[in-house]
Amino acid sequence: MPFTMLETACGAVAALVVPALALGLQAPLSDELPVPLATTVKIGETIVDFPSPGEFLSGGVPAAASAMRVTVAGFRIMKRQVSLAEYDLCVAAGACMAADARPTSNDVPATGVNWNDATAYADWYSKATGETWRLPTALEAAAAAGERFGGEAFSAAADDPGNPAVRWIRRYREEAAAKRPADPEPKPGGHYGPNTLGIEDFGGNVWEWTSTCYSRVTLSHGSQLDSVVENCGVHVLEGRHRAYMSNFVRDGRSGGCAVGTPPENLGFRLVHDEPACGPACWISALFSDGSLRS
Repeated sequence: MPFTMLETACGAVAALVVPALALGLQAPLSDELPVPLATTVKIGETIVDFPSPGEFLSGGVPAAASAMRVTVAGFRIMKRQVSLAEYDLCVAAGACMAADARPTSNDVPATGVNWNDATAYADWYSKATGETWRLPTALEAAAAAGERFGGEAFSAAADDPGNPAVRWIRRYREEAAAKRPADPEPKPGGHYGPNTLGIEDFGGNVWEWTSTCYSRVTLSHGSQLDSVVENCGVHVLEGRHRAYMSNFVRDGRSGGCAVGTPPENLGFRLVHDEPACGPACWISALFSDGSLRS
């Protein structure tokens, strides 16, 4: 918006901008908070080719997951997974259970955490920062993963009796994954680098918890939806490929449902729900992004 239009719209408010900012309308600095604010990345509205999570049955036998082109509203998400050092602040505050991860001097992700641990951290972090943080949905995780989104990468349910090539490709992928050397040791943050959206380490050796519940979907003839039974005692993890784990599971190799190789580590990152912008934050944003020039 041109400066002259801002003058007309704001009128006398402009004279109050500098004093208002001096009174603390701008976002507080991280060292003024009980815990530092995580660096986040803004994911703009995008369209995702999204295979629906869950188990699909047709005529009593496994069926391919339905894939849809879905529009995802913009959101803001942590650039990196929550680190072990950050998670330990929650443990020290008595709000989280200690992770099943070996202490290390490196800035590694928090691993050996289950869905209950991740949601407990989100609740504590929201209270500690005075802002709203939560686990992403599986759809938001797919949007943030960008070109690294795996989804149902190894799905026996996608076999097509009329097309043996589908089965051959599926078996080739599963065998290749099974031969991949195990690499369970968590790596320092940034080890796997950013995707094209600036999100780091997605698709590395840490699978990420989401808020999406496991569903058992029954399809009638013609692939029409017949029924959906949701089980929120099990949640979706996204990573190199999709996995489903009971909420209490901390080790992906010990329990859960993952087609292909099991997840090497379970961790998480959070979405930052931004509050509706009132006049104060609108004015602050104009200054912070350089839109308002004298």
